[in-house]
Amino acid sequence: MSSILLYFFMAVGLSMDAFSLAILYGTNNLDKKKCIILSLFVGLLHFVMPNLGNVLGQKFLHGFILYGHLIMGIVFLILAIQMILSFKDEKKSQCLTSYFELFLFALAVSIDSFTVGMALSLEEHNLIIGGIIFSITSSIFTLLGLIFGKFLSNKTGDIGKLVGIIILVMLSLKYFF
Repeated sequence: MSSILLYFFMAVGLSMDAFSLAILYGTNNLDKKKCIILSLFVGLLHFVMPNLGNVLGQKFLHGFILYGHLIMGIVFLILAIQMILSFKDEKKSQCLTSYFELFLFALAVSIDSFTVGMALSLEEHNLIIGGIIFSITSSIFTLLGLIFGKFLSNKTGDIGKLVGIIILVMLSLKYFF
């Protein structure tokens, strides 16, 4: 029981970046289908990534620590550029229009669960239950973030998008440096 509670608290921590980025992308008023697909992608990757990290364990740990921050910085910068391009467009365009873009978003917010899986490989040999808890929690947090972002967009308009772009650029700079 205590390990399930520990997994839940870890899942909440892992899901906070998905929640905050989902708020940013929710300001683009994604349709319901894309919101659900994005939430499912995030949940699926929050199941796969810690289990993959657990399997690879110590063998890959050193290399990922060296390049993981650079990868995260690049992904966040790509997402920021994508939002800038959609922000500058006169018509009502949307970010995250293709399944690849949805997957890229899900991957960006799931990389940290890979490192958690690697850390847990020291003690845990089977993260199936942890992966399920991570998956369900991150899917719910992502969907709630998208809904909240849509609500904020309706209240603040383009200011919410501008704040989202600034936050994404700051996150990419944080990971670069």
